[in-house]
Amino acid sequence: MTTAAQPAHTRILLKLSGEALMGDDAFGINRSTIERMVSEIAEVVGLGVQVAVVIGGGNIFRGVAGGAEGMDRATADYMGMLATVMNSLALADAMNRQGLTARVMSAIDIQQVVEPYVRPKALQYLEEGKVIVFAAGTGNPFFTTDTAAALRGAEIGAQVVLKATKVDGVYTADPMKDPTATRYAQLSFDEAMVRNLGIMDATAFALCRDQKLPIRVFSIARPGALKRVVMGEDEGTLVYA
Repeated sequence: MTTAAQPAHTRILLKLSGEALMGDDAFGINRSTIERMVSEIAEVVGLGVQVAVVIGGGNIFRGVAGGAEGMDRATADYMGMLATVMNSLALADAMNRQGLTARVMSAIDIQQVVEPYVRPKALQYLEEGKVIVFAAGTGNPFFTTDTAAALRGAEIGAQVVLKATKVDGVYTADPMKDPTATRYAQLSFDEAMVRNLGIMDATAFALCRDQKLPIRVFSIARPGALKRVVMGEDEGTLVYA
């Protein structure tokens, strides 16, 4: 039985969008926002939870989106991967400043900046209590960071993928447009597919379903939400096999 002193999950993969780092800014990284997120991560690490993070690059790429218009898709995706490396470095730096030990591991080879992703090394870091930030997605164009989160989550044996968004779960309709929309407490993968809820891209969603890796969608903007999710409380929406 889960108690107040016993987390429901001991190893998690946290998926952050790049936009989550912007705060109220138009693009880039908002320092107070990233520091608040790191404080929430530090709180669950203090409970003994092993944490890995995959972060998107939309906040960085948004600043050059106009120049990328009409660009070859693969080239644009590689630019996006580099944006995730920038975000990962910023996040790891903020973690280290707050007393955590963070390691950035990249799916593309830029060893002068970050170390390459090597699964046994990642597992070792987690066992040592370090926080891993997986950068550069899967290392391949045409795959999103949602897919990277599902892939890395399966590889490291995470018990859940936590998708942090600006909305506190999955709703029957857009809660910003429909005040009668209600939040699902939980859904099966099949139910989410039938209702076309668009929780993750199709590749990521199928991978989680096939690996029986649950997804929890919650709002990173709600104070204490990450800890409540880790403790197994009714926060956000659980999608399960």
